[in-house]
Amino acid sequence: MQKKKWLWRGLTTLILLAVLAVGGISAYVSWSLTHPDRELLAATPKAYGLQYQEVAFTSRGDGIKLKGWLLPAKNSSHTLIFAHGYGKNRLQEDVPTLDLARELVKQGYNILLFDFRNSGTSDGDITSVGQFEVNDLLGAVDFIKAKGPGDQHVALLGFSMGASTGILAAARESKVEAVIADSPFADLTAYLEENLPVWSHLPAVPFNQAIMTLAPPVTGLEPSEVSPVREIGKIKGPILLIHGDADRKIPLSNSEQLLQAANSPDKRLLVIKGADHVKGFATDRPKYLQETLGFLNKWRSKRKHK
Repeated sequence: MQKKKWLWRGLTTLILLAVLAVGGISAYVSWSLTHPDRELLAATPKAYGLQYQEVAFTSRGDGIKLKGWLLPAKNSSHTLIFAHGYGKNRLQEDVPTLDLARELVKQGYNILLFDFRNSGTSDGDITSVGQFEVNDLLGAVDFIKAKGPGDQHVALLGFSMGASTGILAAARESKVEAVIADSPFADLTAYLEENLPVWSHLPAVPFNQAIMTLAPPVTGLEPSEVSPVREIGKIKGPILLIHGDADRKIPLSNSEQLLQAANSPDKRLLVIKGADHVKGFATDRPKYLQETLGFLNKWRSKRKHK
């Protein structure tokens, strides 16, 4: 009898220790995923032969100071705001952003590159995978509309997290006239439930549920508030989704879901064969530029004749 009692006590202690270990590790991972190391700015537009202005503005609503570069095109009233991905900065070197920006400036588009909160040289101390970053992007829209060159028309071009955030911003702000979303996720909760091990490097069981449960109280992140597929139907302007069919981080099915949920009369999905995550431009530059510029030029032409 005494032996059984000690066995039960030992088993209970082991279970308790296991629960505490899973909880502790999950809390740490939740904190780490919302506090990634900042990437340093390794280049400037000058290295690409581009003129630029250092700019600063604040996030809409909570006043976080954000920093970026404004790349002016000649006599242009159309500005494209870039939105970078998770753990990146305004350069998004895996695209590469400045190379793409140079091509778009040549075609007469002003470009605003900026760092989301807790990224690059911007203020802030948490990365929320779209929940708070949407306020940063809306702050960028406010900045361009108020202080950009001339009476600016605004479109968004986002990558990964920035793509999903761009959809949220366009759904919530009518001043955003068009949106290009490169490699977006459709719903953060569903995405994390399926793909969290990719980012946490931990087995799905038991850590997925533990991390999802602990993330809100530990970090303030509420994944349920980040659902582009739930909001994309509100966008009335043109939408271009871009995705690689070899994307190993955010599968192509996410953009397919978004396309199906969108109600815009001008919506389409560009699939880049063989492209991994946000690698569409690097994989097939001619097709990427042809489709992107075709989309933007159509938007610009319609706005000019209104």
